[in-house]
Amino acid sequence: MTAPVAVELRDAATVLLVRDGHEGLEVAMLRRRLESVFVGGAYVFPGGAVDREDRDPRWVGRSQGHDDASASALLGTDGDGDGLAFWVAAIRECFEEAGMLLAHGADGRLVQLSNPARAARFHEHRLTVDRGLVDLFDVCVAEDLRLPVGDLHYFSHWVTPHGAPRRYDTRFFVARAPEHQTLSHDDGETIAALWVRPQDALDRNAAGDFELIHPTRRSLQILTNYPDADAVLAAVAVAPVGLEPRP
Repeated sequence: MTAPVAVELRDAATVLLVRDGHEGLEVAMLRRRLESVFVGGAYVFPGGAVDREDRDPRWVGRSQGHDDASASALLGTDGDGDGLAFWVAAIRECFEEAGMLLAHGADGRLVQLSNPARAARFHEHRLTVDRGLVDLFDVCVAEDLRLPVGDLHYFSHWVTPHGAPRRYDTRFFVARAPEHQTLSHDDGETIAALWVRPQDALDRNAAGDFELIHPTRRSLQILTNYPDADAVLAAVAVAPVGLEPRP
């Protein structure tokens, strides 16, 4: 009998962007392309694998709220280090996949893209980062930006089970969505983007028209315990409220 091929377990990061809608808490979700090898057609939160560039030690000087030691301690990766890279990856993937950039300008405020010319410039930044033509670090230097990693709170930890075509050791984070930015899918890995109430997403999943994988479904179930973004952020600021990893 042929032994099963071992699938590499890759580090990954995901971010739940939350905001207050007209009827309560909403979370940003994207639909994966139907042809995707990994969870094609499913609705997910922005996220992806931790890249080599996310581990660049220069990010320490471009980040606010955590250094690598404190980030690693929060994730329980003290012996391995590189904890900050998970936060950086979450922010980068959110920008690439959802078009929302969690970064502070020189004024200490989150980037605002209500000005059409500035929005167009940052759209080009998004495309060049997504295509690998430049690193997000280069964009931050050019625009004098810093990543407010302290505003992303550790939520949960999931590991893709054995047998999947791709396996990820994923850290989930929660952050308040930036104002004056527009959620949009990348039309590459994702084909739709929406703001949705967690319970509505779960109800649609139960009805069979909103595909979810288990970690996403459980994350949404946890979010239904909170009436608004302030309540979610207050809870996760104390300790992760999600689930522990599965083998």
